[in-house]
Amino acid sequence: MAASIDSLLEEIAGVEDPVEELQSLKTALLAIPVSVLKDSIRGQRLDVIFSLLNSSDRTQVELCVDILERILMAMSPVHVVQNYRVELQGGLTHPNDTVKILALAQIGRVVEDPDAVTEILNNHDILRAAIRCIGEEKIAVAKQAIQSLSKLSHSKPGLDKLFQTDLLQVMKDVMATSDIIRYRIYELVVEISSVSPISLGYCANSGLISQLLSELTGDDVLVRVTAVEMVTTLAHSQHGRQYLAQQGIMDKISNMIRGAETDPFSSLYLPGLVKFFGNLAIMDSPQQVCETYPAFQNKVFEMALDPDPVMIGVALDTLGLLGSNVEGKQVLQKTGEKFKAVLSKMSQLASSGPTELRVRSLDAISQLLSLQPEQQTEDLLAQTESWFHLLSSQPMDMIRNISTQPFPELHCGALRIFTAIATQPWGQKLMINTPGFMEFILDRSTGQTKEAKDAKFELIGALAGSSTAAEILGSQHYIRVKSYLREGPYYVSAVAAVSTEGAD
Repeated sequence: MAASIDSLLEEIAGVEDPVEELQSLKTALLAIPVSVLKDSIRGQRLDVIFSLLNSSDRTQVELCVDILERILMAMSPVHVVQNYRVELQGGLTHPNDTVKILALAQIGRVVEDPDAVTEILNNHDILRAAIRCIGEEKIAVAKQAIQSLSKLSHSKPGLDKLFQTDLLQVMKDVMATSDIIRYRIYELVVEISSVSPISLGYCANSGLISQLLSELTGDDVLVRVTAVEMVTTLAHSQHGRQYLAQQGIMDKISNMIRGAETDPFSSLYLPGLVKFFGNLAIMDSPQQVCETYPAFQNKVFEMALDPDPVMIGVALDTLGLLGSNVEGKQVLQKTGEKFKAVLSKMSQLASSGPTELRVRSLDAISQLLSLQPEQQTEDLLAQTESWFHLLSSQPMDMIRNISTQPFPELHCGALRIFTAIATQPWGQKLMINTPGFMEFILDRSTGQTKEAKDAKFELIGALAGSSTAAEILGSQHYIRVKSYLREGPYYVSAVAAVSTEGAD
């Protein structure tokens, strides 16, 4: 096998237009499993393929990239950096973007490997060129550069190299190119900050995070929108949230929500501010966030009743997020009539809004109504039941009507609401007391897409797994539910199969 690759490489070396031979080599490599390739490739000299990258023939260059990617991935990062460091460095400034991406991906592998990383840390020029790739026009090159460089945060020497040498100035120089490039550097910094409190410390000391935070209240509204997104990402880690709290950022964002009413451009960044607090609430404590920053909760309710579909969509997603845990449900219940008005609007949207908002309403309602068995106290069961009945005078019929409409996403969204109430005794009682409902959910002829079958199966599984279902549904229905579960989501009965063949 190694011999055949050798001979193909020799053939390529002696040909003026090697595209056909390169295609043969690529085909041969793809036929060899990576595990086998690892053992046969170590001795190969790839100088021939690397030299063929210096061509204006795009097809030739891209074939070389495919071949190198396959072979280099089969080699250890140590072997790659010790034997092809010069070639990798050359790849970072190659005119073809696929070559840059290949070189950056291999550098990422090396940086991630504790035995190989020193070779890169000792090579200032490679890291400098990699940082400059963040300023490349093509976003795929910049993304790969960010991904590979962020792996430097896995070790103290990597962080020292990036933030305590002149590479920090290289980053700042690249940032100065444009707003777009500046935000790519922020993306790298946020990515590194998220890894650990130590990596966050390096980023904070560099001054780049405080620069990002200052952009939250900058004059350029579009820049502000992106800054909010970055800060929301930073808040995904606990140490990130602690840092933001220490810097007074939560208060600043709360004030921005308050001040949005007088800003004609607020519709651009307001959704991001609300998402920030929504994420914060679900990661920490919905009660604490809603009590500390009442402007957030008030704004969510206001947005849910807004005519602007963008505002409504964000409000629906946030309400679903808040209502997905018990504490969030209790916070919403405490608002009384305010939440009842919002729930009524959600029901209205689910029944007759634009399709996208109908789907988002259904998802939010299913999250609000879901209650795990261990959470099913008398009070919480009474709460979810009362919410369900606020949806309509006949909520079972309303949701079933939505599920029979010819849109798979609406069908599945409605089934998810039934799944949410299927684990709760009051939901099971409604199911058994609604004429034709058990037949409807046990009928395999409805909802023929894979997603629909999966959603139905999840509903059946929720019913079958409930400790109260056998008693409430009665043995006849419960046996059919268990039988459906045993047969699996895609079962076709022999009678159905024969009739289908007859139709064909």
